[in-house]
Amino acid sequence: MSQTELLYTLLVIVVAVGGILTAAAYLILLERKVAAWVQDRLGPNRVGFDLGQPELKKVFGGFRFWGLGQPLADGLKFLFKEQMVPSHVSKLLYFLAPSIAVFTTMLAFAIVPFGPTTTGASATESFRFVIAPNVDIGILFVFAIGSLAVYAVILGGWASNNKYSFLGALRASAQIVSYEIPLGMSILGVVLMTGSLNLEKVISYQTNGFSWSGGGWFIFYQPLAWLIFLTAAMAESNRMPFDLPECEQELIGGYHTEYSGMKFVMFFLGEYTYVVTVSFLMAIMFFGGWHFPWIAEPGSVGPGWAAVKVLVLLAKVFLLIMLIMLLRWTLPRFRFDQLMGVAWKVLIPLAFLNLLCVMLVKEFSWPPLLLLPASIGLFVLPAALSELPAAGRSRVAGTDSGPPPQPPPVSGEGRMEVVAERS
Repeated sequence: MSQTELLYTLLVIVVAVGGILTAAAYLILLERKVAAWVQDRLGPNRVGFDLGQPELKKVFGGFRFWGLGQPLADGLKFLFKEQMVPSHVSKLLYFLAPSIAVFTTMLAFAIVPFGPTTTGASATESFRFVIAPNVDIGILFVFAIGSLAVYAVILGGWASNNKYSFLGALRASAQIVSYEIPLGMSILGVVLMTGSLNLEKVISYQTNGFSWSGGGWFIFYQPLAWLIFLTAAMAESNRMPFDLPECEQELIGGYHTEYSGMKFVMFFLGEYTYVVTVSFLMAIMFFGGWHFPWIAEPGSVGPGWAAVKVLVLLAKVFLLIMLIMLLRWTLPRFRFDQLMGVAWKVLIPLAFLNLLCVMLVKEFSWPPLLLLPASIGLFVLPAALSELPAAGRSRVAGTDSGPPPQPPPVSGEGRMEVVAERS
């Protein structure tokens, strides 16, 4: 590696890490604003960049900047908060768990391109918007590193020596292991179509434009695969409505009940970093990455077009993050048996059928556009099958769909006689 490439790599690492940390802080603010919008509230809008200091208030003239200083205030609060360590915890594993949560999610972002990675003649065109370019097992690397995040949850729940934390860790282990199967199977169709696990080649395949033999965004070929990936990714990141490992109504705080201060922030940071990573993956694998018709065509080169491509990709990622946030504040939480049933009875069979359709298209050289009606049919299939047991029960019972007959009302004296007989 030459000195110039080393400097480029170090610069990309600084930009990526700084961007992720800043994005995670302001995504928390954005989610609070989205929650306020859904619940018809205002949300945080008071804290500006003066942070409550009279001297700085004079500088900014009392302007609050729409509450954009809230992440800075929250970060300073957690930074200077007393670090409480309960006496009954296993200290080594207790401190190791939040470190694993941040390290695994940050490392998984190393091979995700956040801009064009093509090489040009000038230094500007040859700048690669990715930390580790041309990793042939890129998708496999992200899943392998992301799956290690379950150790943070399990170790945190075990080391806390708290029954609520331990139950949260057990739930998380079963949930993450179950939803990793449909998560991996959902992208196998993309891998078969492109013939590569390299994320940059996946983008290149989608920038060729629609044709009878393939090309174009995979969301138009395999929308069912995207829905499976989105659902499994939300479950992997313990996002609502899949936040059973930490639900307050049952487990107080779940696996991070005994954590506070910066240790709790590291768990939170790991969750939001994973949301950013899977949003990048969805934008790359199903929405064409930085490609957009008439805006960022593959032949457009130069520093101006590189910036446009980065903005196109970031806009897609932002819309996907907004979708994940809206789903959190719209859908109610599942019961745990329903959560596991969705994975094993719905997502895994659908992912297998979707993969079977892709294999048939590849084997018999059929037009890839046939995958669209197949995906729609597979999406409607569970809803149709879910009505069969209810109809069958109604026919077996031989009754109509009306309410069951009610017993006649009993008067006061009759009620006393019934109570006397039962006693």
